[in-house]
Amino acid sequence: VQLQASGGGVVQSGGSLRLSCAASGFTIEPFTIGWVRQAPGREREGVACISNTDGTTTYTESVKGRFTISRDNARTRAYLQMNNLKPEDTAVYSCATDLLCDHLAITIDTILGQGTQVTVSS
Repeated sequence: VQLQASGGGVVQSGGSLRLSCAASGFTIEPFTIGWVRQAPGREREGVACISNTDGTTTYTESVKGRFTISRDNARTRAYLQMNNLKPEDTAVYSCATDLLCDHLAITIDTILGQGTQVTVSS
């Protein structure tokens, strides 16, 4: 059972990146899935989440209108399209299943994958 994020990199402010999350060893269909990030010296923060029932999405305030989360259950993948990136978006981004989407919170059942570094230069 594993989640692996990819697609990070170094971009200039205003640029875009698309992160991918690949699940192996299990299917993501029964679970909410989302993205969390952690910047140096800061607490981990829930960024986006998508439900497993009706596709409802939730975003933290600072990324609304810039980030879009999606999922492909057939391919056991999730994605995070990040546009108009800002230096404050710099962090390690990880995907996670079984998040509490309403609160963008990790639960006792959450599987948290290895992250990918996103660096936004000014």
